Amino acid sequence: MLTPDDLEFLRRPLHGFLTVADGPVRPVWFEATDDGTIQLFTPRESPKVRRLKNDPRASIIVAAPVGERERWVSVSGRVTVEPDGAHELAARLAERYWDLEDPAHAGELAGIQTLDLVRLVIRPEKVGRYLM
Repeated sequence: MLTPDDLEFLRRPLHGFLTVADGPVRPVWFEATDDGTIQLFTPRESPKVRRLKNDPRASIIVAAPVGERERWVSVSGRVTVEPDGAHELAARLAERYWDLEDPAHAGELAGIQTLDLVRLVIRPEKVGRYLM
């Protein structure tokens, strides 16, 4: 359901805004995969994981930054909580979003890597998009 243009856009270092049932909107790092899923990482004991156990639906919206032509992609679907791959995902995303030559960012990544992380995978059921 994600088009090649959607995937190209979603592979940029943009923030997504994630919503899970009964939860607030949260800015997140994310990765669009070749198979058309969206994945992110979070601590195993985070409130969003608890909420997803009760209702596995989520949505994420990603918008172009100020100064660019208006564009957004939204993805809604069921989420699975995967016990593997979260630390590797965190490392890939940190490299995408941060300059890891900066000792502060490298230290933050090292701290993230000490956490008990899980990988959240959104399987799109509905995709919306807008390009002005």
